Amino acid sequence: MNTIINKTRIKGYTAVLVILAFLSTVLCGCNRFLDEKSDSNLATPTTLEDNQALLDRISDVLSNFASSGMASSDEFYLSDADFDALEYQEDKRLYTWQKDYVSTNQGIGNDWFYCYKAIYISNAVLHNLDTYAIPGAENVRGQALALRAIRYLDAAQIWCLAYNTGTVSTDLGLPLRLDPDMNIPSVRPSVKQTYDQILKDLHEAVDLLPAKQVAATRPSKVTALGYLARAYLFMGDYEKALNYSLQALSLQNTLMDFNTLNTADSYPIKDMNPEVLLRATMRISGPVRFAVAKVPLSLYKSYSANDLRKSVYFRVNPNGEVLFKGNYTGGSTGKMTGATIDELYLMAAESYAKNNDITNAMKMLNDLLITRWKTGTFITFTASSKEEALQLIKEERQKELLFRGLRWADIKRYNRDGAGITLTRTVKGQTYSLTPNDLRYAIAIPEDIIKLTGMPQNPR
Repeated sequence: MNTIINKTRIKGYTAVLVILAFLSTVLCGCNRFLDEKSDSNLATPTTLEDNQALLDRISDVLSNFASSGMASSDEFYLSDADFDALEYQEDKRLYTWQKDYVSTNQGIGNDWFYCYKAIYISNAVLHNLDTYAIPGAENVRGQALALRAIRYLDAAQIWCLAYNTGTVSTDLGLPLRLDPDMNIPSVRPSVKQTYDQILKDLHEAVDLLPAKQVAATRPSKVTALGYLARAYLFMGDYEKALNYSLQALSLQNTLMDFNTLNTADSYPIKDMNPEVLLRATMRISGPVRFAVAKVPLSLYKSYSANDLRKSVYFRVNPNGEVLFKGNYTGGSTGKMTGATIDELYLMAAESYAKNNDITNAMKMLNDLLITRWKTGTFITFTASSKEEALQLIKEERQKELLFRGLRWADIKRYNRDGAGITLTRTVKGQTYSLTPNDLRYAIAIPEDIIKLTGMPQNPR
């Protein structure tokens, strides 16, 4: 970790311990979560260093992003033996798209718990900056706003239906906790209100953050622009998705050359590589662990022989099963889900195509892919129509961003736009399916949270 960040942490250590002790009390018991009064000790972090130290708590702020979407997606499968070996029944229910009881309890930890724990920390920092009128806080405020928005955007892909302009004002959104006061009741606004808050936070963050930070564990202006592009892409606003992806690329656009990677390494892509805009990682739940999540053979075979991603991303075990090793964290401790440069290229390409600019769409795609193929072997992709361009870009998006926690959201928005994708899984001879736009695409909120808050559950 960067020395500057370490020094900040040391100076804010006492304040961090105080607030995290409080968080443990509030968040670990489901009967108190989102409902218990804030402790007066929250007033302790009164300096800029203390509040930066809170945001630098990577294990609380940038780890354990939701993995329920990946567990529900089509980019991996489990063998029957691995399915039987899952420790929790909830994981088995999630994997087979059951309607309810798909989250482990709060004591074990689940996606909801970790999401709102991180949001609470951002809210606490924003509260402290305002309450104590801390000077020179633009960077820290921007980080807190960006991190809150990023968590809500991630959560919206799990517990909300796809953003649909026809129903966005009535579809159930997320409880928007914007204050550390635990006495404020949790209610569910609309999906529109949820995205409005996400966009508001990100736009404000863009104006506050520097173009670059001391490390990719702090969101920068480029990070916030990248998440604005991601949000607008999910919303289907391709003009704005293009605008913000290009703005981000104008500030940072370096791609790795996969020819320089050692494909024999257990994890060829190194941690904190030049493409990482924010080093955020998913929670490693039972179904999505590297050792058990098998890549479909059809997907593996879709990579050409000269496409280096085939050897950088995958290894084949003695049973002929394909396993993923292309994690952007350089190892198996958390799957990368943060914004990256390659995602920016793909968002720009898709948005160009959606806006019927096939030439620039193909240029963006080819600029990315030439760095992924063996030197001298890449032949540029061409498309004669908008539809052909979009099909190519969608295929390459899946192949490039595998295991990044984005596929579930992509399937939801593709089906919203009429793709007609039906997901199927066969477990011990029984076939399960998830039809396009099924209500189960909004995963059930943990039942203990529904009972505690009285919020409506996602319709089934």
